[in-house]
Amino acid sequence: MVVNAFEKYRQTSVQTSNPAQLVIMLYDGAIRFIKTGIQGIENKNFEHVNTNFGKAQTIISELMSTLNHKIEISRSLYQLYEYMNYTLIQANIKKKAEPAEQVLEMLTELRDTWHQASKSLAKG
Repeated sequence: MVVNAFEKYRQTSVQTSNPAQLVIMLYDGAIRFIKTGIQGIENKNFEHVNTNFGKAQTIISELMSTLNHKIEISRSLYQLYEYMNYTLIQANIKKKAEPAEQVLEMLTELRDTWHQASKSLAKG
């Protein structure tokens, strides 16, 4: 029952969010999955590592697919996302936290930037 209520809440959040909020939600999800994957490395739960890094990669791929390539910064973001995906693959293969932590840092910075931009747009 609680899971069903949470799922309805999550669906409503997505459906009522503006594009910037949706991007922030994607970043939040990727960040959460990478943190969980890093915990999997620390606990030597490699199935958990693979699952969570894979989920983060899926989100990053979604971010890549939504870029408008007519805008200059989109090309740079695309390359950055490609690098993040590659780095997560390497972290997963080698079961090393350091590369994933690097991606985590980049995603956190991007998420914070989007959050600030969203607040600035809301103000006017």
